[in-house]
Amino acid sequence: MKFGPVTPDDALGGVTVHAIRQGLLVLKKGTVVGFAEVAALKQAGVKEIVVARLDKDDVSEDEAAASIAAAVAGDGVHVERAFTGRANLFASEAGVLMVDRDSVDRINRIDEAVTFATLPAFKAVVAGEMVATVKIIPFGVEAKLRDAAVAAVGAARMRVAPFKIKRVGVVSTLLPGLAPKVIEKTLRVTDERLAPTGARIIAERRVPHDEAALAPAIDELIALGAELVLVFGASAIADRRDVIPAAIEQIGGAVEHFGMPVDPGNLMLIGKVNGRPVLGAPGCARSPKENGFDWILMRLLAGLPVTRADVTGMGVGGLLMEIVTRPQPRVPVGTDGNKNVAAVILAAGRSTRMGGPNKLLAELNGKKLVRIVAEQVLASKASPVIVVTGHQAGEIETALKGLNVEFARNPDFAQGLATSVKAGIATVPENADGAVVCLGDMPLIDAKLIDRLVEAFAPDRGSLIVVPVAEGRRGNPVLWSRRFFPELMVLDGDVGARHLIARHMEAVTEVEVEGKSAFLDIDTPEMLTDARRDGLRIGASGS
Repeated sequence: MKFGPVTPDDALGGVTVHAIRQGLLVLKKGTVVGFAEVAALKQAGVKEIVVARLDKDDVSEDEAAASIAAAVAGDGVHVERAFTGRANLFASEAGVLMVDRDSVDRINRIDEAVTFATLPAFKAVVAGEMVATVKIIPFGVEAKLRDAAVAAVGAARMRVAPFKIKRVGVVSTLLPGLAPKVIEKTLRVTDERLAPTGARIIAERRVPHDEAALAPAIDELIALGAELVLVFGASAIADRRDVIPAAIEQIGGAVEHFGMPVDPGNLMLIGKVNGRPVLGAPGCARSPKENGFDWILMRLLAGLPVTRADVTGMGVGGLLMEIVTRPQPRVPVGTDGNKNVAAVILAAGRSTRMGGPNKLLAELNGKKLVRIVAEQVLASKASPVIVVTGHQAGEIETALKGLNVEFARNPDFAQGLATSVKAGIATVPENADGAVVCLGDMPLIDAKLIDRLVEAFAPDRGSLIVVPVAEGRRGNPVLWSRRFFPELMVLDGDVGARHLIARHMEAVTEVEVEGKSAFLDIDTPEMLTDARRDGLRIGASGS
């Protein structure tokens, strides 16, 4: 291929290497220069243009890309028309992408002008998803390079193995302390995980975490037509002799592999009963985030064998993104479940909706609003208690005189609530495992409610965010595990941290409350008047 600067007349038949903009003239990169383009270049006063021109033994970038892509595409894969040297390949149906790594490497080693990129092998894909791309770097290549790339594919064409298994049975084992809503959430997450594959849960059973109860439940689901059975244990599998593997063997099945070098997902068990796969799911399978369970499940749903060699070969790339509900580090035996919880009271705002006065300094039942809140927090199990001040900081601190609280000044209070959250979290001592964030204008928050949040906080069981709830509505205060402090420290504006709760729903535990204790805040003069008129029973919120 010839490449270099030429006059407009000599550019005829060449391809523009760079975009040209001069006066009213615009020629895009990759434009084939014809007589009209030559005339336009001259009229615009262009004296020189860089073009590429194919030699007789060359093929264009689009032709080369299209030929290689066509050679690579196997069953379940289609190729779109090549454009600017690129041919993209797409899945024609949902399934698992099958890629031969050696074939891809052979193509890419032919010449730097030829590149071929794919999604990871065994990735679950949906119809219409882009799975690979062939890109020719220059505007053309020698035909022999194109032919070598086509030959390098050999019989190892990439394909999509379609999902075949459609009927799934689920067994959940039960132990005291496992809330029914955990199982309901697991079923919902599993439904969502199966939906793109076309599979569905045909039946689910809940039985005690006992071999004698679990074995017939698995047998029953297979008899009902389940092509795959998922077992979610109330306790993680610890050994091949544990409840789930023992139940599989009790009904004549076999444990094919236990454990995998993928984290999260280490405690995965693969078994078979009457020719049907049975998966003992690791705890992380209750989360919608990708984990080792997905890697095995998707292959099985596509009818692909999963051998010991397949599982043990997953180590490279097997360290996946952290799942926040997984204990880290492991809780030592004998601890109280990491319940050293600090409290942060936000008391820095300007009370703009009050029309002037600082609502936190208003009185209810003879006490300043902020003092009512602080006294209740001090009476709870949370310690230390940190009060974030900003607007009228001196007056707030005077109102709290004599109370065992620490103060954190927020000089940026005018920029919104997030700045106060950050100021408070930054002051939480390092030995605290979490912090309950309270609003200084909520007089019905009492020690009893805060203690219920602290009691529900269980990092070792994945309860990392604790929220009071009444009739499905979430309120305040919210208890946050230290694991979320980095995300709290990058909040911005006046929106608080509600979006983080939505982002990490698998880590949320809800505490049911009665009445309006978790919802009543004093924001306006009318609300303050109503509170005084109603004679709010401070410290008796019915939580």
